[in-house]
Amino acid sequence: MTYDVVIIGGGPNGLLLSCELALAGVRSLVLERLAERATMPKANGLVGRVVQALDRRGLYERLSGNDGPPVAVPGFQFGALPLELYRLEDNPMFILPIPQRRLEELLEERARELGVEIRRGHELTMLRQSADEVTAEIAGPEGGYALTARFLVAADGGHSTVRKRLGIGFPGITDRGFTSRTGQVAIDPPVAVRGTGELDVPGLGRLRPATFTRTEHGMFAYGMFQPGVYRVSAVEWSPSPLEDSTSMPLDELRDAVHRVLGADVPMRAPDGVHPALRRSTGANSRQAERYREGRVFLVGDAAHVHSGIGGPGLNLGMQDVLNLGWKLAAAVHGWAPEGLLDTYESERHPVGERVIMHTRAQMALTSPGAGVTALRALFGELLTDASAVRRVAELMAGADVRYGDGHAHPMTGRWMPDLTVNTGSGPTRVATLLHAARPVLLTRTSGAAKAWSDRVEEVTTPDAPAEAVLIRPDGHVAWAGEDTDGLEEALHTWFGTPA
Repeated sequence: MTYDVVIIGGGPNGLLLSCELALAGVRSLVLERLAERATMPKANGLVGRVVQALDRRGLYERLSGNDGPPVAVPGFQFGALPLELYRLEDNPMFILPIPQRRLEELLEERARELGVEIRRGHELTMLRQSADEVTAEIAGPEGGYALTARFLVAADGGHSTVRKRLGIGFPGITDRGFTSRTGQVAIDPPVAVRGTGELDVPGLGRLRPATFTRTEHGMFAYGMFQPGVYRVSAVEWSPSPLEDSTSMPLDELRDAVHRVLGADVPMRAPDGVHPALRRSTGANSRQAERYREGRVFLVGDAAHVHSGIGGPGLNLGMQDVLNLGWKLAAAVHGWAPEGLLDTYESERHPVGERVIMHTRAQMALTSPGAGVTALRALFGELLTDASAVRRVAELMAGADVRYGDGHAHPMTGRWMPDLTVNTGSGPTRVATLLHAARPVLLTRTSGAAKAWSDRVEEVTTPDAPAEAVLIRPDGHVAWAGEDTDGLEEALHTWFGTPA
């Protein structure tokens, strides 16, 4: 059977891509190696611009359980140092606490609503491609089979089978100088402070959730996702003689927390919930040499891996998806201009490089030693400057991304602000205009994109921030101008020749 796009991997990135393609009228198939969704905790939520991006697909309320648009957080951390974000007039940092398992459940629910076919227990074993299609050989529960697609996307994680089959290099470093122990545990009052999420640790004082506590012996972090049940993590800076394990005893986690904090945090196995205890050594920090090989593309961890400090993983991977999805759809529908698919790598590879850079920097700032302690003191002083806080927050959120160069207008290449504009249907947020994953032209004079009406949504409004603002489906501005000179060229450049 032939599909438009086959997606290898049914995690958040693969599922979001299937939703993007379905919104664009593209038939995709998701193949996931695991027969059942993993129970071991992974990511704890979404951090950065991706929260706003999902709002632009109408997914924020579904994922968060909150009404209305996302609200920036007043504080965060960089390398276990506080970022006082409330001091910024235009705070770029948004978070959405949600366990990855629940995120996958809700994205799969949305994908199935859109008619996406998802097969679990199906694993890629081989692939080959021609000038026109990709053929994938699959091992499934009922035996092997082959299928073809116009494109294939690897969303199959840091150990990507697709990347290895393509022979794409994955250079970087493996730091095995620390051991991380993580568990899902119950912590009872009075250590668990009712109503605040804080821990009041005897001999240490109060600790706040979703923050890192760095000591000379390691680092401690925790979060609460349901009353009384906590995700606790302890990192120790020394090579471990032990192997990675998903069956670590709870006492091992408890002892590691004591060594890091110098105090006991009483914890037990939660009632009716799997404790999901894990020990892992070190971290990889690597990036694929290229994100494309012919008709095959890499997204998420298949393209880049890094430390999880600061929570950048899903922000990076899911925005890879939002960048690639509409471009693949354009190619499937036959109107992609020459070179459009190549812009996926040219735009996203530098973003991956910056995430690897700042996560390495954060890990260095949390490591032990008097020299690091002094560096932290100096860095902490710098972070009392609002301009430095903004620079770091924009880096962590991905809010400093600007695609392309040589722009004639300051908006071009940047993220489109979520303005409220008056249309014929009344006041509307830009985020709402992008729910359908189509390009949008905000213009003060109607008719400028009439020839592209099959693929560009034109919205006439006196509130457009320029005479014309052409917004890509991923939320970035393709072109803006105080007159329409150059608009037609931009429409051809990004959205092809009109039908």
